Amino acid sequence: MPKSPKRTLDELPPYGPPATAENAELPFLQSPALNELEAEAKRALPNQLALFSETPAGALSTFPSGLTELTRHSPLNLGRAWYRTHLEAQHRPANTIDSYSYDLIKFEDQVGDKTIDDVSRADVARFLGEASNKSTRKRRLTSLRRFFTYLVDELKIVDHDPTDGFFPHVIALKTPLPLFQQEQEALLASAANDEIWSEPAIRLMMELGLSRGELLALHREHIDTSDPEQPVIYVMPEAPKKRNQERRIGGDTTFALLYERFLDATKPVDLLFPLGFQAINGMVERVAKRAEIGHPVTPQTLRHTFAVNRAKNGATEEDLIYLLGLADDPRNRESVRRYLKLAEPPL
Repeated sequence: MPKSPKRTLDELPPYGPPATAENAELPFLQSPALNELEAEAKRALPNQLALFSETPAGALSTFPSGLTELTRHSPLNLGRAWYRTHLEAQHRPANTIDSYSYDLIKFEDQVGDKTIDDVSRADVARFLGEASNKSTRKRRLTSLRRFFTYLVDELKIVDHDPTDGFFPHVIALKTPLPLFQQEQEALLASAANDEIWSEPAIRLMMELGLSRGELLALHREHIDTSDPEQPVIYVMPEAPKKRNQERRIGGDTTFALLYERFLDATKPVDLLFPLGFQAINGMVERVAKRAEIGHPVTPQTLRHTFAVNRAKNGATEEDLIYLLGLADDPRNRESVRRYLKLAEPPL
């Protein structure tokens, strides 16, 4: 085989800049432009803090990475960073976290360089007063209230909530759009031909009234099928503030048989549906599309359907408050009256 001709140094391909103190840490690449591309991608990453940091000994610490201790004298932006890591640890939906963070950033822009303890009710009033409409004002109030509830109840670094005394505007409830009987049957038939978990999940929401969050929190021990003719579903929220939502709901033989088949196929150890909110949304949308239902169907649609069906079968206002796991307050009573109205026979 003939030897390749020798090339001068000028003819050799470029292997990057010379080894100087400035570039000694750069990876070995054929072109400096590739390093710049990597740096560009790194700069484009979202500014998201890690939930854990590594100690010098290599152990993981629960102290949020890159954050200093949070006290009542800390700046608001540090409190926001702590709150964000808390929401991420609670596996809250990304759009919820982004929404709260956006409102808190806007609030920081308004109040300026204030510490957490210096935030006053006047600051809150001005922030709410600048909202462009009732919905924005309600969202801003919710974001601030949950942030300060975290600081007061969870971290206990302050003893007052500057959002106390503020209330959202009353926004008229929309009329729910439950599924008709034919649509319910089509949805169940479609779910039966989907993934193994789809039909049990659909029935738990549409026939037993579980919310999407309650579905994802179900553990294996929460469903008792010792009596296959009357299985019992125990809704047991883990958060102390949701204890009012605890309830027992009776199923039927169809659900018991379906559930046993689901257990045989999936063999869950703890959580029955180790999924995320978007997986539930996607499944419901997919199943509804295959069922050829001509309007949007969400997990909330299934819960509306459950409530109206129970109302048609004689459930009272008090029954629906219990069955849906709602707090007994005027807003929720107004909500369940919508179902009672829809359940009335036609004139």
